[in-house]
Amino acid sequence: QTVLQGIILLPLRAICITFLLLLAWLVASIATFRQPGRGFLPLEGWRRRMIQTTLSSLTHIAYFVMGFQVKVKGKVASLPEAPIFVAAPHSSFFDAIICALTGMPSIVSREENLSTPLFGTILSSLQPVAVSRQDPDSRKNTVAEITRRALSRGQWPQVI
Repeated sequence: QTVLQGIILLPLRAICITFLLLLAWLVASIATFRQPGRGFLPLEGWRRRMIQTTLSSLTHIAYFVMGFQVKVKGKVASLPEAPIFVAAPHSSFFDAIICALTGMPSIVSREENLSTPLFGTILSSLQPVAVSRQDPDSRKNTVAEITRRALSRGQWPQVI
């Protein structure tokens, strides 16, 4: 009976997750379409709300479809309380759970990730701090950008 459930559930889950991924890509594409100051200015108004609410909800639903149920104990720090979050170790797709629970903050990511099909568009909508592994000044530039965003008094989303 368990094998039969797996045979039925696996394709259903795969179809649902694919649909949610495409929907997230569409939302990210709409929110960043003709974005003024692409990457250099923070998303504002409906664009920012769309990313924070819709992408967060879609991520929650995707993890639920995969079989994960996440419960938060305590209160997530607000932007004025903590402009920077630290999450460790961040070595897997579970990082997206933290992003969804914290309102889709900006993240620090490899520059190469932004050119990945589908995921690159979704990642770009989070306005990441892109780290270039070829640039010798990348570490210094990344720290400067994180500091600039943290001191922006709420113009930029939190950075994780």
